[in-house]
Formats: sequence, C-alpha cells, structure tokens
Amino acid sequence: MAETDPEPTREAPTSAGAPAARRTGAIPPARMALLFMVMLVTAAGNTAMQSVMPSIGTALAVEDVWISLAYSWSALLWVVCAPFWARRSDKRGRKAMMALGLAGFITSFVLCGAALWAGLAGWMSALWTLIAFAAARSLYGGFGSAAPPAVQAYVASRTPRAERTQALSLIASSFGLGTVIGPALAPLMVLPFLGIGLTGPFLCFAAIGVVALVLLRWRLPDDEPQYAARGAAVAYSSSGSGAPVDPQDTPDADETGEPPRLTWRDPRLRPWVFAGLIGGHAQAMVLGIAGFLVLDRLGLRDTPAEGAGPVGLVLMSGAIATLLAQWGLIPRFDLGPRAATLWGIAAAAFGTVLLAVAGDLHLIALGYAIASLGFGLFRPGTTAGTSLAVTRAEQGQASGIVASLAGASYIYAPALGVWLYGHSDWLGFGLIVALCLTVLVHGWFKLQADRDLTKERA
Repeated sequence: MAETDPEPTREAPTSAGAPAARRTGAIPPARMALLFMVMLVTAAGNTAMQSVMPSIGTALAVEDVWISLAYSWSALLWVVCAPFWARRSDKRGRKAMMALGLAGFITSFVLCGAALWAGLAGWMSALWTLIAFAAARSLYGGFGSAAPPAVQAYVASRTPRAERTQALSLIASSFGLGTVIGPALAPLMVLPFLGIGLTGPFLCFAAIGVVALVLLRWRLPDDEPQYAARGAAVAYSSSGSGAPVDPQDTPDADETGEPPRLTWRDPRLRPWVFAGLIGGHAQAMVLGIAGFLVLDRLGLRDTPAEGAGPVGLVLMSGAIATLLAQWGLIPRFDLGPRAATLWGIAAAAFGTVLLAVAGDLHLIALGYAIASLGFGLFRPGTTAGTSLAVTRAEQGQASGIVASLAGASYIYAPALGVWLYGHSDWLGFGLIVALCLTVLVHGWFKLQADRDLTKERA
C-alpha cells in the first residue's frame, strides 16, 4: 500500500459491491444542505446590501454611479483571487476554503456596516465613507471568493456527468433563494430604534454568517485534499476540528497526479467562457440599474428611506423567478448546458426590453422577473458547460475560472450600466439587450451539443 494513501482502511472504489454513492460520487442530502447554506448566506447578505445601498447613497447625497463604483475594487480582487483559492482547495481541501470564504464575508460585512453608519451619522464625509466602504468590501472580494469555487468543485467532482447540470443548478439556486430572503429581510433589519438604521442588514447578516460558519466547521466532513501539497504537509483531516473525514473523497486511479494549469484560453473552455463573461456583464448591468430605476419611476428620490421596500419587492420578484428556473424548469425539462444557456439569454433579453418601458411597480417587477428567470437558466447552463468540458481532476480549476468570470462581470459593468442609464434609459437597456443577443448568436454556433457534453467518458 502506498504511503500517500490517506485512508488505508478504505474499500477499493472499483469493488463490485461498492455502494452506488461511492461509484457515482453522489452527495448525501444532509451534506448538500450544508453546501447550499454556505452559498445561501452570502447571496442573501449581498442582495440585502444591494437593496439598501441606493437609499444609503441618496441619504449621503452621492451620485448613483459612485455607489456602483464602490463595488469595483472588490470585484477586481474576486477575479484575481478566485482562481488562486480554487487551486488552493485542491491542495488544502474544499471545506477549508469554504470556511475562509465565510470568514471573509463576516468580517467584510461588519466593517462595511460600521463605515456606512459613521457616514450616515455625520462622523465622516461622503467621500471618506465610500472609500472606507470600498476598503471593507475588498475583504469579501479577496477572501470571500474562496467559498463559491470550493463549493462548486466539491459538487462537480462528486456528481455524474448526466446529472451535473441539475446538481450545479441546485447549488446555483441558493443564490436565487438568497435573493428572495435578502430583500425580504432587509427592510425588517433596518433598526432605527437601535440607532443602526439602514446599516442594520450588514450587521444582522454578519451574525447569520457566524452561525453558518460554526455549522460548517461542525457538521461538514473534512475532505482530503485532491492533490497533496509539495513537502511534508499534514492532511487537512488531522486539523482537530472534530468533524468526521469524508469517506468519498478519493480521486480516480487515473487522476491522482496533479493536472496542468488550466486557463480560460483552453479551447475546451473558450466558448463557455465567452458566453459566461458577456452574459454576466448583461446580468450585472440589470442588477445595477434596477434599484435606481425603482426610485426614479416611483418618484422616491426625495424619500430614500421609503425606497428600500419597493426595491426589495422588485429584487424579490426576480429571485422567485430565478428559483422557478432552477428548481422547476431545468429539472422538469431536463435542460442541458447549451439549451439552458440559449433559452435563458433569450428570455433575459425579452425581460430587459419590458423593464425598459415599465412605468409602474407591477410592470417593473414583471420585467425584472422575466429577465431574472432568463439569467436563472443562463448561469447554471454556462457553469455546467464549463464543468463538463474538462476532466474530473480539473474541476477545482474550472470552478475557479467560473467564479472569476462572475467577479469580472461586476468590476465595471454595474457602474457603466448606471452611468448610461443616467444619461438615457435607452442607452443602458440597449447595451444590455445587445449583449444578450451577442451571447445568443455565439452560443447557437459555438456551444457544444448537450448530448456530447453529458456523455459519460471512459
């Protein structure tokens, strides 16, 4: 027996009597729930933040575009750091990176809330408040980016190819559910009687993040690193956390060597990377414009505190539509990556057109819901396509690329969308529709057929 075997007593994975879960890499429901929770908490926190930031910006007398730009530094750090943490998860274990990501989320939200509270209380100027907010937000971009690629790699490496789209769609739906919970809870977390006011959602979700981190460390089994770090490194399972060791975390016999560095320029990935990047920019622009659109169309600029409710309602309508796509449409029609991507981006374009002409709250919510349903199909489609295009041994790196693309979409796209929207409604929405149509044409000719992607490989 090899010295590097992390579990000498483990049954041979090729045994004829091995359980089905071991042969297929199926993830137990309780474990999937923990992974879902990690993504849910961060998604809910971020959408709660987005639902109150337009009101905070108005209260600080800051132009809309500067509120959007305050996220840019964090998004840039996400792009740079996500692939690094993804590769790190191969060497140190997925659970360790999930815990690091949650810790980054908690710290960032506490400091963001403190900075904004100081600004709203008049202790800092609006300029220094935004600078402090951007600095605190960068902690989420730098360290929070460790969690999503670790979760996606964990799921992708343990899921059969034919079930990959549905499994990753389930994980992606945590974002959809989070965007329901976040805007719904945000108005309830505005706590004027405690002097916290509009910064309440930041501190409340930081506390929820602490609970999620404790549950993750306590209940998720420790996973052996896919590839041992160079040198005499100690296996992560010996860390003394008290959690059991993951019995399924055994690489295939032909995947025990560390794979070569994977980049977005790999010909297997390029079509999916292009679609994900361009469509991601369209999605980021819609999200960036939505809150300010509600304030403008409903005439709430002079009463920013009253805008949190309607903005939250619109975001929640979009989140429900996203859940419909990921919990209903994808499994019901067994949509593969290509089908989900194309149908999704077409629906997103239609919803954007409806949003552009909406003049009341109901029509705004309907347009945003249709656009969100489309993006709710599109995002799992491109994620699954990227995963299926590479081998099991490359799942960690592929997940890092997916997470990096998501971050890249938020470096400048929301600010650009808001800036164009500030000059003309049609400039902002016209660019979004053009991006969606670009993805549609590209995907029709370049994306690999679903039957080829989902075919089990020897």
